[in-house]
Amino acid sequence: MTAHGQDALPHQPDHGGLGPRPLPRYRTRPGALREHVYADTAGRSSGRTLTWRTGSKAAMSSHFVLLRVRLAGRRPKPAADGTIPLGWLIAQWPEGEAEPVKYWISNLPADIPAKDPVRLAKARWRIEHDYRELKTTLGLGRFEGRSFTGRHRHVTLVTAAHLFLTEQWRNPKAPARA
Repeated sequence: MTAHGQDALPHQPDHGGLGPRPLPRYRTRPGALREHVYADTAGRSSGRTLTWRTGSKAAMSSHFVLLRVRLAGRRPKPAADGTIPLGWLIAQWPEGEAEPVKYWISNLPADIPAKDPVRLAKARWRIEHDYRELKTTLGLGRFEGRSFTGRHRHVTLVTAAHLFLTEQWRNPKAPARA
């Protein structure tokens, strides 16, 4: 995946008079996400250590570099004036590693605190766990009927069961043994 820097702006080519007006284009070559992290002012030293949640034994934290970039390629949808909107490039660069180990792209607003994009990026494990639980334990994938009403009822009951289990997990009646 490639991206333009935060300060890259599109250039409007001259119109030759025939056919549709040409679309604005970026003159700079987009670089790989890794290149943006290394090219930032000081690379690793421009990042900071952030904690995304408290685990069962200790706080879960790592070193992150957060940059604003404009995605390149076919995926981004430019605005009417041809500019590609800015997004967050989040790179996890743990202590002792020679280069970043994970990258995320986000379209969250610029004024959001740095810990929020990191917390949301690291929440993927919970989403995957819940989806796996819905399919295997609660039977989301076991519906064999043909009607929309039956499918809707099945999904509603599975969702209600998942809510019940989540509430039980979050608020146990007796404290868990250590």
